[in-house]
Amino acid sequence: MTILTNFLRSLLLTVIFCFVAPMLLVGFFLLMLSLISFIPPLQNLSEEISHEVLHFLAVFGSGISFRGLCVISLTCSFVGGLFDTYAYYRCYILRINP
Repeated sequence: MTILTNFLRSLLLTVIFCFVAPMLLVGFFLLMLSLISFIPPLQNLSEEISHEVLHFLAVFGSGISFRGLCVISLTCSFVGGLFDTYAYYRCYILRINP
Protein backbone atom coordinates (compact mmCIF):
# COMPACT_ATOMS: atom_id res chain seq x y z
CA MET A 1 0.00 0.00 0.00
CA THR A 2 2.87 2.39 0.67
CA ILE A 3 4.11 1.90 -2.88
CA LEU A 4 0.78 3.13 -4.24
CA THR A 5 0.63 6.16 -1.93
CA ASN A 6 4.25 7.06 -2.71
CA PHE A 7 3.54 6.79 -6.42
CA LEU A 8 0.37 8.89 -6.23
CA ARG A 9 2.08 11.56 -4.14
CA SER A 10 4.99 11.70 -6.58
CA LEU A 11 2.63 11.81 -9.56
CA LEU A 12 0.49 14.56 -8.04
CA LEU A 13 3.50 16.75 -7.24
CA THR A 14 4.97 16.21 -10.69
CA VAL A 15 1.72 17.09 -12.44
CA ILE A 16 1.27 20.24 -10.33
CA PHE A 17 4.84 21.45 -10.84
CA CYS A 18 4.75 20.68 -14.57
CA PHE A 19 1.49 22.64 -14.86
CA VAL A 20 2.74 25.67 -12.95
CA ALA A 21 6.20 25.87 -14.57
CA PRO A 22 5.09 27.03 -18.08
CA MET A 23 2.72 29.57 -16.55
CA LEU A 24 5.49 31.03 -14.41
CA LEU A 25 7.92 31.02 -17.32
CA VAL A 26 5.57 32.84 -19.69
CA GLY A 27 4.43 35.20 -16.94
CA PHE A 28 8.01 36.06 -16.02
CA PHE A 29 8.88 36.60 -19.68
CA LEU A 30 5.92 38.95 -20.21
CA LEU A 31 6.77 40.78 -16.98
CA MET A 32 10.34 41.33 -18.17
CA LEU A 33 9.06 42.59 -21.51
CA SER A 34 6.74 45.04 -19.79
CA LEU A 35 9.61 46.30 -17.63
CA ILE A 36 11.84 46.66 -20.69
CA SER A 37 9.12 48.74 -22.35
CA PHE A 38 9.87 51.55 -19.87
CA ILE A 39 13.19 52.10 -21.68
CA PRO A 40 12.26 54.50 -24.52
CA PRO A 41 14.46 53.04 -27.31
CA LEU A 42 13.25 49.51 -26.58
CA GLN A 43 9.56 50.31 -26.14
CA ASN A 44 8.43 49.37 -29.65
CA LEU A 45 10.53 46.21 -29.71
CA SER A 46 9.23 44.92 -26.39
CA GLU A 47 5.63 45.68 -27.35
CA GLU A 48 6.05 43.80 -30.63
CA ILE A 49 7.61 40.80 -28.89
CA SER A 50 4.87 40.66 -26.26
CA HIS A 51 2.23 40.96 -28.97
CA GLU A 52 3.79 38.04 -30.86
CA VAL A 53 4.00 35.92 -27.69
CA LEU A 54 0.32 36.56 -26.99
CA HIS A 55 -0.52 35.78 -30.61
CA PHE A 56 1.45 32.51 -30.35
CA LEU A 57 -0.51 31.56 -27.23
CA ALA A 58 -3.78 32.51 -28.92
CA VAL A 59 -3.05 29.99 -31.69
CA PHE A 60 -3.23 27.17 -29.16
CA GLY A 61 -6.24 28.62 -27.38
CA SER A 62 -8.64 29.24 -30.30
CA GLY A 63 -8.05 32.97 -30.17
CA ILE A 64 -7.69 33.39 -26.40
CA SER A 65 -4.16 33.73 -25.06
CA PHE A 66 -4.89 32.49 -21.55
CA ARG A 67 -6.64 29.40 -22.90
CA GLY A 68 -3.56 28.71 -25.04
CA LEU A 69 -1.34 29.00 -21.99
CA CYS A 70 -3.61 26.56 -20.15
CA VAL A 71 -3.45 24.10 -23.07
CA ILE A 72 0.35 24.25 -23.10
CA SER A 73 0.47 23.84 -19.32
CA LEU A 74 -1.90 20.87 -19.41
CA THR A 75 0.22 19.25 -22.11
CA CYS A 76 3.38 19.76 -20.06
CA SER A 77 1.72 18.30 -16.98
CA PHE A 78 0.53 15.27 -18.95
CA VAL A 79 4.02 14.65 -20.34
CA GLY A 80 5.53 15.15 -16.88
CA GLY A 81 3.06 12.66 -15.44
CA LEU A 82 3.93 10.12 -18.12
CA PHE A 83 7.63 10.59 -17.45
CA ASP A 84 7.13 10.24 -13.69
CA THR A 85 5.11 7.06 -14.22
CA TYR A 86 7.84 5.63 -16.42
CA ALA A 87 10.60 6.59 -13.97
CA TYR A 88 8.70 5.12 -11.03
CA TYR A 89 8.03 1.92 -12.98
CA ARG A 90 11.72 1.59 -13.90
CA CYS A 91 12.75 2.20 -10.30
CA TYR A 92 10.25 -0.41 -9.10
CA ILE A 93 11.42 -3.00 -11.65
CA LEU A 94 15.09 -2.41 -10.85
CA ARG A 95 14.33 -2.81 -7.14
CA ILE A 96 12.63 -6.18 -7.73
CA ASN A 97 15.24 -7.60 -10.16
CA PRO A 98 18.72 -6.85 -8.76
